[in-house]
Amino acid sequence: MKIVTWNINGIRTFKNGIKKILDSFDADIICVQETKVTRDLLDEKTAIVDGYNSYFSFSRGRGGYSGVATYCKDTATPFLAEEGLTGLLANQGEAVGCYGDQVGLSSEELLALDNEGRAIITQHHFMGTDGPQKLIVINVYCPRADPDKPERKQYKLQFYQLLQCRAEAILSSGSHVIVLGDVNTSHRPIDHCNPDDVDNFEDNPGRKWLDHFLFETEENTEDGNTEDDLADISQNSASGGKFVDSFRHFHPKRSNAFTCWSTLTGARQTNYGTRIDYIFSDRSLVETAFIGVDIMPEVEGSDHCPVWAQLSCTLQSSPKCPHLCTRHMPEFIGKQQKLSRFLVKVPEKQSVSKGSVESLPGSQDAGEIWENLNPVVLGNSVVKKRPTVREADTNGHKAKRSKQTKTESNAKGSLLAFFKPKQTLLIPSGGNLALKQAESSQDGVGSESDTRSCPSDAQKETNLSKVTAMENEVEGESTSIDKSKDCKKGPCTGFWKTVLHGPPQPPLCKSHNEPCVLRTVKKAGPNLGRQFFVCARPQGHASNPQARCNFFAWVEKGK
Repeated sequence: MKIVTWNINGIRTFKNGIKKILDSFDADIICVQETKVTRDLLDEKTAIVDGYNSYFSFSRGRGGYSGVATYCKDTATPFLAEEGLTGLLANQGEAVGCYGDQVGLSSEELLALDNEGRAIITQHHFMGTDGPQKLIVINVYCPRADPDKPERKQYKLQFYQLLQCRAEAILSSGSHVIVLGDVNTSHRPIDHCNPDDVDNFEDNPGRKWLDHFLFETEENTEDGNTEDDLADISQNSASGGKFVDSFRHFHPKRSNAFTCWSTLTGARQTNYGTRIDYIFSDRSLVETAFIGVDIMPEVEGSDHCPVWAQLSCTLQSSPKCPHLCTRHMPEFIGKQQKLSRFLVKVPEKQSVSKGSVESLPGSQDAGEIWENLNPVVLGNSVVKKRPTVREADTNGHKAKRSKQTKTESNAKGSLLAFFKPKQTLLIPSGGNLALKQAESSQDGVGSESDTRSCPSDAQKETNLSKVTAMENEVEGESTSIDKSKDCKKGPCTGFWKTVLHGPPQPPLCKSHNEPCVLRTVKKAGPNLGRQFFVCARPQGHASNPQARCNFFAWVEKGK
């Protein structure tokens, strides 16, 4: 069994669907975070992938934000699937259960924690050494603590508390548990590119929570903790360290093993990042079933990279997909009618009989829809239109149709006619005035009612001669105007160059002697909107000569 987690930073970035990237992992379970898609924007090629069944959790209060999804191969179909950690979003009869003690959180706080689409839980079965076993996979996207929003810090800690409560409750029921995803906290200094630059690194609340949530192996004792320290942590923590960081279990000393980099500074080029994407598992499963765990920094397409784990067990497939599966959504099984059904062309072989006409959506019967979609010709036969009000008088006789009636019937015959550009006569520059006057003159004739007569041939010739004379007159004027524009082109260009200076010339950074890049302050404060120059190279450690130097210069106002 192979399992993968990856923060994809937007699932709609995969223009041709996600199947290609899923197949490249060759994994049984692929968990993705930060899908940034809501249900109304989820397309079929992303939700229904051949060979996989998928489970989505969407943000309910904000579009293009958060969201997680779990893709399982059809050979590893889960037996149960549940959205969220609180149980408030679970379907009756198909919930995984085991919610633990949630007394510390109010009902409003619980609902808010599940409202951003940050968790999907799937239940799997496999045959272990002691017989049939259950495996619960919790796919999470933990919140980020925004320093400008203190309430988000509290939200993040509450989410951690809820996640630990649920994971430990499931583990206590006898199931194995894997918690994986973007946790948004680097645990140890070895997991951060520059821990010395972070104030109170060890005192960070997220790192303290990880200390309580994770069990420290003997290999990690040399990384700053003694055995006495570990004993104190285990004794004082509520969980007793019941889960293991599987990557550090296999690679306790590997440095520069990062999974996230800043795209704004190009930090991935210098590997100046953090490790915040994890695969946590209960200790028993890691020791008996895990074969290997590693990161995949070579996979691009996001500001994060995937993390994979290989297990020796083989998952059993459920005979049917859980109710949460996207295959059961009405919009993907044909139960919900789409707007496109009313815009497609009706097959020509279909015939409409007057005796079996049924009412259709939009207050149109079958004959009307047939007529609208095929207004004039079908094959070699001409379809007759129903007579309009102007075509029949009160005695039932057909009245004489005007030019306007013919034009209207042709325009309203097809819905697509309203989206086609209006065809106009193209004449030389400056002739627009003549064209408009000619059109208004002709419209005055063409818009006559049926009781008024059409213009005579003599009137048509008179109108045509007037239009020709006006075109010639305006064409002569446009030529003189164009010449005057050419004369003034040079002076105008010079004037605007003196007024608009354009961006300032970039200086050369002192370390590399290369042109700098222009940046703008976007953070709220006294310098908001000010521009400055910095070295154009990607961000990196100060000891890396290929990284950005410390050059900085404000752009003076008026330059």
